[in-house]
Amino acid sequence: METNENGLSIYGLGGMQEIGKNMYAIQYGNEIVVVDCGNKFPDESLLGIDLIIPDIQYLVENQDKVKALIVTHGHEDHIGGIPFFLKKLNVPVYATRFTLGLIELKLKEHKLLRETELIEINADSNVQFEQMNVEFFKVNHSIPDCLGIVFRTPEGTVVHTGDFKFDLTPVNDQHSDIHRMAEIGKEGVLLLLSESTNAERPGLTPSEQMVGHHLEKAFMDAEGKIFVSTFASNVSRVQQVIHAAAKTNRKLALVGRSMVNVIGVAIERGYVTVPEGMLVDQNNINEHAPEKVVILCTGSQGEPMAALARLATGNFRGIDVLPGDTVILAAGPIPGNERSVTTIVDNLYALGANVIYGSGVTTGMHVSGHGYQEDLKLMLSFMRPKYFIPIHGEYRMLVQHRLLAEAVGVERGHTFIMKNGDVVDIAHQEASHTRKVPAGNTYVDGIGVGDVGNLILRDRKQLSEDGMLVIVLTMSKAKKDLISDPDTISRGFVYVRESEELLNEVNRRIKQTINELKEENKMEWKSIKQQIKKSVGEYVYSKTKRKPMVVPIIIEI
Repeated sequence: METNENGLSIYGLGGMQEIGKNMYAIQYGNEIVVVDCGNKFPDESLLGIDLIIPDIQYLVENQDKVKALIVTHGHEDHIGGIPFFLKKLNVPVYATRFTLGLIELKLKEHKLLRETELIEINADSNVQFEQMNVEFFKVNHSIPDCLGIVFRTPEGTVVHTGDFKFDLTPVNDQHSDIHRMAEIGKEGVLLLLSESTNAERPGLTPSEQMVGHHLEKAFMDAEGKIFVSTFASNVSRVQQVIHAAAKTNRKLALVGRSMVNVIGVAIERGYVTVPEGMLVDQNNINEHAPEKVVILCTGSQGEPMAALARLATGNFRGIDVLPGDTVILAAGPIPGNERSVTTIVDNLYALGANVIYGSGVTTGMHVSGHGYQEDLKLMLSFMRPKYFIPIHGEYRMLVQHRLLAEAVGVERGHTFIMKNGDVVDIAHQEASHTRKVPAGNTYVDGIGVGDVGNLILRDRKQLSEDGMLVIVLTMSKAKKDLISDPDTISRGFVYVRESEELLNEVNRRIKQTINELKEENKMEWKSIKQQIKKSVGEYVYSKTKRKPMVVPIIIEI
């Protein structure tokens, strides 16, 4: 495979033309440093799949060169694939204090914590490899302790922004280090990788402070219980819920596994402060008057097994949404989740709840953690890169980000819109995009990683749409004759009692097929199965316009 052994290379292994499963790699000479290893959740077409993680085949093939994994922040789309990565590439993991706390939770679950070297970094850290020096700078996002990364190489400086926005009044006082960004840009940036999630949205991202005021007003107006659903990782939002609960003299219960785990880490490490006596166990909620309780729960994206979905259908043991209760969705739906969220809102209204939902602009209950167009232009203006790679966005967002870059001075033709697996090589300060490495999706299904591919997914899709016909044939091993009539079993195809005529004809055609094969002296079991699948499939389709999976089983006697 062609390489750029003596130069600088940037690999987009995930997060290119998609939102989720971020993974990038920077290589200089014989050293590769990986940035982030996230996951994304499957859509309804990926039946049975639990998670999608990046394909790390190229890194495994070059594992002697992989020196470290550096993590920009603790969101699932940046850390969710780490346990699977470490099972194949046990390299040191560098991350900030809060991010390490979230990674540790995952490694404990996968029994990897003892075997993994975790190294805490901050904005002032400096990590020296043989040919690359790595520095960091603070950025503001919707989770604490976020960093941008600066790679100093003999070829030039590469900057990865991480996820960011410019919030001048952050709730957690974690300001973006604007002065440091300006210094890095003044020193010269050869290449910038910058996130593109909100590249289509004009203006500046609103401040998180706005949400706090709206939460307090909603809490004061509420009469019964208050349910707030948001991302567990949005620690600033959780802190504002705690402030609003304190002002209205309410107790707080955490509901949902990820909410309990993440906020547990945040409290333990000092990122969230809870007044003494405010937290109550979810099993003790009913001991308090409804107007004295706030329930902070997971499920703002409509996940069917999360707490909010179960509350909306009355299937959460010990906690009920009653007429007059208030439910606040303090998170915007990620594209693709709108239908699931709408279903939950309908169910909550049917229970008589007062539901505050919709875009953050209309309700004031959510602001994005990703920069709008003016934020993105500000980052580009600070860094002033010679070359630019927009990342972390769908294709239209990357194109829009390229236009923003050109508007603030990046030369036309110096922006690379990459797909997963694409590589940008830089030699003598000149960048080119001419090669690819293996990359794509690895599916996690139960405890299986990568063992479910397109053929299995195609079979699952066929089974889910048209069902299956199992045909059991009892045959003589010696004479290869049918000993009894075929037994045809329908699952998800037709209801047997209402389709006796159809199934009788199927059995007749099976017998006919076997007789024809016997006359032609083609009685190998493989041939019999193939011909039965073909004959039955064609007949069933002609009568029903359905294509069930036909599974012949031969029992030899």
